[in-house]
Amino acid sequence: MSVRVLVASRNAKKLKELHRVLDAAGVNGIELVGLDEVPPFPEAPETGATFEENALAKARDGAAATGMACIADDSGVEIDALNGMPGVLSARWSGTHGNDGANTALVLAQLGDVPDERRGAAFVSACALVIPGGDETVVRGEWRGVIGREPAGDGGFGYDPIFRPDGDTRSAAELTPAEKDAASHRGRALVQLVPALAALAG
Repeated sequence: MSVRVLVASRNAKKLKELHRVLDAAGVNGIELVGLDEVPPFPEAPETGATFEENALAKARDGAAATGMACIADDSGVEIDALNGMPGVLSARWSGTHGNDGANTALVLAQLGDVPDERRGAAFVSACALVIPGGDETVVRGEWRGVIGREPAGDGGFGYDPIFRPDGDTRSAAELTPAEKDAASHRGRALVQLVPALAALAG
């Protein structure tokens, strides 16, 4: 009998990523359920000042509404030359939520005059696991790199095409899913949730 765990996302790529992390860690007995598979419930707006606050709020909402343990993530990119912005505003940096092309174009325009040595950035992911009536766990993963001068690759999503991880000549959008999982901010955060998820699976 599998334990059903809600993933507070409608992004199929995020669900697949968590599936791969659990498979790689040998965790069985967990059935991941996305928001599209449960009755709609009011989702609080992402008004937290940090990724951790937003992730925890989403996970608490999901657990309270469904009675299932809930995993939620809040992630984005922090760019050194923009004083850590867009940060928690990453998904709506251009003013329209989830418009990857517009968000990427705005960042490239804002960094137009910034020399290569000052284009450092980090992808950040905070992941929260809330168990109804039980523990709350919040973890953080970071993936350092630089912002390129133009998009490259058609894999991934968000800012992946303009983010070049440290030690690589390719953008995050040019990596294979396995390569990205092994290095990415979300992969690094999710791996830290594996012990709690393994305990949940019994």
